[in-house]
Parts: sequence; C-alpha cells; structure tokens
Amino acid sequence: MKVLIVEDDPLHRAYLSEAVAAALPECEAVIEAASGAEAAQLARENPAAHVVMDLQMPHQNGIEAARMIWRERPATHILFWTNYADEAYVRGVSRIVPDGVAYGYVLKSASEDRLRLALRSIFVEHQCVIDRAVRGTQVLSFGRAAGFSDSEYAILVDIALGLTDMAIAERQALSLRSVQNRLQQIYEKLDVYQTMDPDGKDKRFNLRTRAVTTAILRKLLNYGALERAEAELREWLDVLPAPARPGRK
Repeated sequence: MKVLIVEDDPLHRAYLSEAVAAALPECEAVIEAASGAEAAQLARENPAAHVVMDLQMPHQNGIEAARMIWRERPATHILFWTNYADEAYVRGVSRIVPDGVAYGYVLKSASEDRLRLALRSIFVEHQCVIDRAVRGTQVLSFGRAAGFSDSEYAILVDIALGLTDMAIAERQALSLRSVQNRLQQIYEKLDVYQTMDPDGKDKRFNLRTRAVTTAILRKLLNYGALERAEAELREWLDVLPAPARPGRK
C-alpha cells in the first residue's frame, strides 16, 4: 500500500505522515505533495496510491486536484482533511465523488484517534467516513426545505458569475420562467428582500448582488467555488458559436 499526502503546510504533512504510519502499518511508502498540481502528477506516477488531500491550497485547491485524479482513476480512495465544513466545500466534494467509491471528509480539529480510524476505515475497510459537522452541513444543504436544490445552487453560482436570466436559462437548459421562479426561491431562502428609502420611493438593493453577498457571508459560496465555476463557464463559452455567446451581437 502507498499513501499520497497532499498538504501545503510542512508541519501538517509531518503530522499526517505520523498518523499514516500509526494507522496503516501495512503502508509501504508515503509520498508527499505540496500542491494540487504536484499531487495530480504523483498520483499519475503511483496509480495504486491512496490519497489524503487538503482542500485549501494555493494555485490549485484540493477539489480540483481530486477531480483530476478521479477523472483518470475513479476507484482511488481519497480522505479530505481540512479546516472547512462550509457548504461551498461540501457541495464541491459531493459533485465530484465517483459513484461507489470510498472517501472521507475529516476536519483538522478531529482527534488523532479519529484521524487514524478514518484512514483505516477508508483505505483498508473501504468505508466512507464523514465528520459529524460535515454531515450537518449536508443535511442542511440537501435535506431540509431551507436548503438549496442542485438547480437553485447552480443558478446562485451563475448570478455570482454575472450571467443574465436568459444566459442562465440557456446554460442550465431551463425556460426563462423557470429561472425566474428559482431566483425568487433563492431570495426567499437567503431572506433577501427589497427595501425602500424613508419616503417609500427608491429601492435600496439590487437583489441579485445582495443574494451573492449574503451567500458569501453564509459560506454558501467562496473563492474556490467561484474559481471552479469561472473555469467551467469559460469551457461552456468556448464551445458556443461566437454569435450565440451571451452578450455578443
């Protein structure tokens, strides 16, 4: 067994290496990477290696690195080890996990015993391990009425990217009316509403901008999520005929 540790902090890499040695005596080699790009290359050179992945790294985050690894080797077991249980990260991971693969999402605040148990459960017993705080975010996001459906979340991301209602409808394969209805649902779930000045005349908010700001403050969106979304938007634009691109005449 080989384990690839992907973490930009050298102290955290050392801590993980010790945890792997304690939890997995059958591990023959620990490989270390300090960035997502380096991780993808090392995973390509060591196709049987399991992976422990930090999420927040410069240049290329853990979600992008994991997506590249899973695209080439969908059976790879990955444990995400991170400080963040934000919905943006939880959704980002959930979107890219291949069907049936064992993976984990453990916070860096977890105890050493918890980390070691997760390593063994995922890499040896092929079980998924998700921290309680992350499960709570998943329930809030995907299970309760106040959470966002995948379609609503996709539209929230699109308005953060600056797309018009018509462009969102084209990109999401929805009718214009469906997009507008979902926008109203987004405003309601974010508790975004219009206010007037004291004489009751002028509206104070642009609701789309206010919704994006509120989503960022509530950690529904973050830099990593928007960076990924921008890359996906550029890919979508690249395949459109030039006259059909939103905003082109």
